Amino acid sequence: MEQKKTKSWLCSLLQYAGKHKRLTILGCTFSGVSSILSLAPYLCLYFIIQDLFESWPQFSNNTNKISEYGWIAVAFAVGSLILYFVGLLCTHFAAFRISKNMKKTAISHAVELPMGYFSHQASGRLRKIIDDNTDMTENFLAHQLPDTVGALVLPIAILVMLFSFDWRLGLLCLAPMVIGILFQSRMFGGKNAGFMTTYMDALEDMNAQAVEYIRGIPVVKVFQQSVFSFKNFHRAIMKYKEFASGYSVNCRVPMVGFTIATNGAFFLLIPAAILILGHTATPVQFLLDFLFYILFSPVCASMMTRVLYAAETSMQAGQAVQRMEQILQEKPLDEPDNPQTPKDSSIEFRNVTFTYSGSKQAALKNISFSVYPGQTVALVGASGGGKTTAASLVPRFFDVDSGAVMVGGIDVRQIHSEELMKQIAFVFQDTHLFKDSVRENIRVAKPDASEEEIRAALHAAQCDDILEKLPRGLDTVIGEKGVYLSGGEQQRISLARAILKDAPIIILDEATAFADSENEAAIQKAFEKLIQNKTVLMIAHRLSTVKTADQIIVLQDGEIKESGTHEKLLFEKGIYSKMWKDYQSSIAWKLGKEAQV
Repeated sequence: MEQKKTKSWLCSLLQYAGKHKRLTILGCTFSGVSSILSLAPYLCLYFIIQDLFESWPQFSNNTNKISEYGWIAVAFAVGSLILYFVGLLCTHFAAFRISKNMKKTAISHAVELPMGYFSHQASGRLRKIIDDNTDMTENFLAHQLPDTVGALVLPIAILVMLFSFDWRLGLLCLAPMVIGILFQSRMFGGKNAGFMTTYMDALEDMNAQAVEYIRGIPVVKVFQQSVFSFKNFHRAIMKYKEFASGYSVNCRVPMVGFTIATNGAFFLLIPAAILILGHTATPVQFLLDFLFYILFSPVCASMMTRVLYAAETSMQAGQAVQRMEQILQEKPLDEPDNPQTPKDSSIEFRNVTFTYSGSKQAALKNISFSVYPGQTVALVGASGGGKTTAASLVPRFFDVDSGAVMVGGIDVRQIHSEELMKQIAFVFQDTHLFKDSVRENIRVAKPDASEEEIRAALHAAQCDDILEKLPRGLDTVIGEKGVYLSGGEQQRISLARAILKDAPIIILDEATAFADSENEAAIQKAFEKLIQNKTVLMIAHRLSTVKTADQIIVLQDGEIKESGTHEKLLFEKGIYSKMWKDYQSSIAWKLGKEAQV
């Protein structure tokens, strides 16, 4: 069963090679032949010793023959090295191509996956799978695979040589190898069988936590929470440490046993030779054979070490390929066979129910509401109520379990994804700016935008003061040479993107969450430009931003509890009314604190 599993992942890996697959096979063949040739010098050494025995004490009689064997040994050794070098050239060329194809395939597939997939995957984990794991398979194909083939061919050649001269001494050399295999099976079997899976999980978790920790350092420093923010990263490190230490302790005894067994042929050969020597009819020949086995037994130990290392690297490469396949097995959202075009910019939720994968409780439960063209509808409520989930269903970050989300009177599942994205502009709570110029960060929304259009969008987004302080204006690279923007400034750049895109539907997700009062005022002015004649679905905790909305929907536990205008909901004295009073109290408290200062 294990052999079939190994074959399957190796075949999957070689599929990325294309025409270069032949180079991999050729390189492995050269490596196998090189391993066999590497044993030939020992045969030459045996014949040299034999000639020395036969010509003793007149060594000069066989000088030419001994010299001939010596040159033959050198020729085989050099030939073995040349074949191995050529084999590595072949496998390296193939490995580079396979690594490139794996990364291209993974990235191309990832681009097709819905945005919802990435919201549930740590970026550090994905980076490790796509980047580090492909590098791991590249190293395996370039080095370990040909070495593994050599390590598998070598035992067959060694067995032939062990029984070619004296079967009794051959068995004595073979016994430690059998014992070593038993110890090796203990390291990779039993409770250690799932070692590589757990090992890769621990590495991915540690990598993901490291990336998140480093990304959050600016926020950590501001709020002086270094110790607390380090907890998750430290926990991941300690988990890896406990696992690695535990595995090392479990392997301590079998590894010591393996090392002693594979290097302990002398303990059997020497006493056995003494016993056999007294009962053999040809003591000189036996002594010659004994010397050969004494010289040859270290090769057996080296071969066993190569087999052990090959088994470990094969397991690592197998896990790397399987984890890459997990990403490739993630299915993109289905595109419609006969795509339709939205008739207008309206949004409608019809009895929508949605549950996140792996969750037992629905995030949205049979909700229905409409946003007519040119209207602004705000979703409010406590965290976890379903606001962001509802907004993410409009651009098909996920697909609904039941019901339908309509854009322009058409089910979003019947609109091609490219067309759907043209209809919608986003301003997320967590903005992301590339380490590139301000110009290119804005142009992401419209690659063919002119200089005038970019500057007009920045002006409309109240970014003039940001450009004035940047050393190179639009050409300033964000994140380079100490050029950083505050959360509110980043949000205004993000708004400029949305303004430049000029999509008929705008989705705002906590757009003023991290803005100070000055930036919030600028963002509100930018909103006025952004939402003119647009259909807007807005999510906000700051209730001051939703007062003027055409409709406010209160979501709680995935259900619509209230809906109406600001005045209507205050009059009803329900959930929204209480939220508004709490919000007003917090504003009054804040103003009071500022007055005291």
